Amino acid sequence: MPTQTSRIPGFYQLPLAEKQARIAQAAGLEASALAALSGVAGLSAEQADHMVENAIGVYALPLGIGLNFLVNGREVLVPMTIEEPSVVAGASFMARLVRAGGGFTAHTTAPEMIGQMQLLDVPDLHAARLALLEQRSTLLEEASQIDSVLQGLGGGARDLEVRLIEDSPIGPFLVVHLIYDVRDAMGANAVNTAVERLAPRIEAITGGRVHLRILSNLADRRLARVRATIPLAELAFDDYPAETVRDGILAAWAFAAADPYRAATHNKGIMNGVDAVVIATGNDWRAIEAGAHAYAARSGRYTSLSTWGKNAQGDLVGTLEMPMAVGIVGGATKVHPGARAALQLMGVTSAAELAEVIVSVGLAQNLAALRALATEGIQRGHMTLHARQVAIAAGAQGEQIERLAAQLVAEKTVRVDRAEAILKTWQADAAAAK
Repeated sequence: MPTQTSRIPGFYQLPLAEKQARIAQAAGLEASALAALSGVAGLSAEQADHMVENAIGVYALPLGIGLNFLVNGREVLVPMTIEEPSVVAGASFMARLVRAGGGFTAHTTAPEMIGQMQLLDVPDLHAARLALLEQRSTLLEEASQIDSVLQGLGGGARDLEVRLIEDSPIGPFLVVHLIYDVRDAMGANAVNTAVERLAPRIEAITGGRVHLRILSNLADRRLARVRATIPLAELAFDDYPAETVRDGILAAWAFAAADPYRAATHNKGIMNGVDAVVIATGNDWRAIEAGAHAYAARSGRYTSLSTWGKNAQGDLVGTLEMPMAVGIVGGATKVHPGARAALQLMGVTSAAELAEVIVSVGLAQNLAALRALATEGIQRGHMTLHARQVAIAAGAQGEQIERLAAQLVAEKTVRVDRAEAILKTWQADAAAAK
């Protein structure tokens, strides 16, 4: 049963059990899927023992639900695994503003990954390059035969490129790129297998030696793009006029576009949203991070992954483009019960759909950070949520947590030492009253 709506007002105020019930109802989740998402029946230590070496157990992180997301006209409940406060709330609130402008519009390019072969000890680099290009069709045909299952699904080798690295610490060498369509897989295993199997043919053609054979995480042929329009009227809040908020966001983005020191933090905010969904679905967040930051520096200068501007009506318009090598088959996406349930929750049926949701969350989270920075400052909303963690760390329990958090926020001193002092005062008062 597809998600009927991702708009659930007051969701954050519901008791935990009711939140779980509402999500299960909205997404049509079976009891087993809800149990996996809630942690009741998630990844077991026995399962973990088969996933990584020297396993001794599992490590849990909070799983929140991104609400209000409308992606390509489809309602999506988004699972987000993250320990940082304010991210889920920020992305959900910005998704609500974007809904007023029609939601997120996203698309992806073909799921093509790059497998690299480093070719050393080549007698004649230029002659070897031409020889490989002359044999391109034969090499592609051979590479496609390596994975018959993937070929049957419409995937396989698509192109062969040969690059000359003229200046390196070991001198010039060739790099052969095998472009491989991996369909709904992330593709690392398929690509690595293909380049390893193709290496002897490359050596025979060139007379050189294939050294490294590995995919590239700069998946710049497998991009996900999203755009969103926020009607100007939606940007006003408290004492901040809509034009002030919009222009403040544009100025904040311009800072990131021009300065790598700011761009690093700007893009980190994008990845707060991106990584949370990537982790929840059992995908490789380290690969996504590596590809994102390399893509941000593709011009030779590190800059913003997103762009912001305004249209003729004065509305705020944002876009995000980045590599997105994620899959819905194979690896942890099939082994981890929580990852399987997360995909079911979103209702995605292809890696492309998953990528489109992920970049939408990234753009929403970017907007949340820019809006806060351009107006009230990043700490107000963040510290309100962080205060609960500080209260717990100080030893607060039950109803004390919210009470203590509220006092810390009111004092604008969200620190463990202050929380501990307040608790001691409360304890002393309670003892004196007996």
